[in-house]
Amino acid sequence: MLKSILKNIIFLQLLVMSSSALSVVEVKEFSSEKMRERFHVLVTELRCPKCQNQNLADSNSPISADLREEIFRMLKEGKSDQEIIDFLVVRYGEFVMYRPPVKKTTMMLWFFPGVLLLGGLAIIFSVRRRQMMRATDDLTNNKAGLAVEEQARLAQLLGDKKHLGDKKYLGDEEHRGDNSDASHTTGERK
Repeated sequence: MLKSILKNIIFLQLLVMSSSALSVVEVKEFSSEKMRERFHVLVTELRCPKCQNQNLADSNSPISADLREEIFRMLKEGKSDQEIIDFLVVRYGEFVMYRPPVKKTTMMLWFFPGVLLLGGLAIIFSVRRRQMMRATDDLTNNKAGLAVEEQARLAQLLGDKKHLGDKKYLGDEEHRGDNSDASHTTGERK
């Protein structure tokens, strides 16, 4: 029992030591705080060419480490941010930029999400409209389960001329034996 506990403790110590050995901390001495800010802005706005969706600051790939060193060297030489970005774009393409400029080649990248959103809204609107029209058709075609007299009353209230003259819906007064309109105005049933 004691032996297994001792093995677990040793294993945990080795695990902790190995993980700290794998993590590399880059220490750079900047000549000014402004230069440090520029460096951090550049490495967070530029994408690692090897990684799928990581910036240079977050990536642990060797190419990212090399590019961070290259950016640091270019900043020390006095190059501007745009010169550094242009150098990386020439070398690796526009993929390295998280926000590429709006050009012919990037139009779809910039405008497709908006077009997709508008298309989705149009689909939702047309589906809802179709549902509303179907519900209205169900009411007018007596799919709502209304009795013949109720359907006639509804047609009369709505002023539906299609059903007002139809004896099937309204029911002929002579056939019902009802000559008064009191039931229509008060809403009473006989």
